[in-house]
Amino acid sequence: MNHDNIHGCASNLHEAVKNLLVAWEQTRNSWRDVKSQQFEQRFLETLPNDAARAVSVMGEIELLIKKVRRDCE
Repeated sequence: MNHDNIHGCASNLHEAVKNLLVAWEQTRNSWRDVKSQQFEQRFLETLPNDAARAVSVMGEIELLIKKVRRDCE
């Protein structure tokens, strides 16, 4: 995976999270009960931070792959 792919993946992930949260806002207008609150707390409240961590880890993996390639040359 090259540098551009990492940024493309990060951009796609960011856009997907944004779209999901917009869709959730629309859904929440018609789904307001205990289960919807549990769903939001369990899956959606941490999603932006989880996605940011995933992007960070993808960057770390990219660096490790580059190091392994250099070491194997």
